[in-house]
Amino acid sequence: MSFSNCVLDLSHFNTNVDFHLAHQSGIAGVIHKATQGMLYCDPAYAPHKIQAEDEGMLWGAYHFGVGGDGIAQAEYFLNTVRPGPQTLLALDLEANPQGPSMGLKQARAFVSHVQAVTGKFPGLYAGYYLKSLLAGQTDVVLANCWFWLSQYGEMPVVPANWKTWTLWQYTDGAMGPQPHDVPGVGRCDRNRFNGSEGELREWWGAARDLNRPATAPQN
Repeated sequence: MSFSNCVLDLSHFNTNVDFHLAHQSGIAGVIHKATQGMLYCDPAYAPHKIQAEDEGMLWGAYHFGVGGDGIAQAEYFLNTVRPGPQTLLALDLEANPQGPSMGLKQARAFVSHVQAVTGKFPGLYAGYYLKSLLAGQTDVVLANCWFWLSQYGEMPVVPANWKTWTLWQYTDGAMGPQPHDVPGVGRCDRNRFNGSEGELREWWGAARDLNRPATAPQN
């Protein structure tokens, strides 16, 4: 298999980012936190989007899901991001350390509403929390989402709901395999793509432009 290590995910915690240096170092795409719940908008989202797109980098946005109305959260996310044809979208489904966590029913409502509005299912970023919710079972709604695995071990372990991972966040900048840092960014969340950089660019557009859920390329 051919993997490429050229995607970052960022938030307001990543300060003083030099997107030019990051791009020169081989980073092709950025997925940035945009919203959380129904009230919070990441203040770094808009300026970072301008800077990354000025560099010609691929751009994506994710929503951190919390316990509450999944449809309302999806509407807030879409109204904030106002995604263009090349904006990749994803739901971050993990345990919320600051309050109620999003459950499976709320996640289904979120991704289904995004699909109803945009014509495409978003990606689903998840790790141990989702595995514990699924408990070895499958979820036919969430299975429509391309899978973004969060796991800092040497080998990816994908829930039975998906045949493989599309993106794999293998490090948070501290744990997980090397490399942990990126020129112009420092230590950060880094992600492998299940394919070459050329396939990444083709897939990134298809994930937004084609009226079907995105899937990882098969090598």
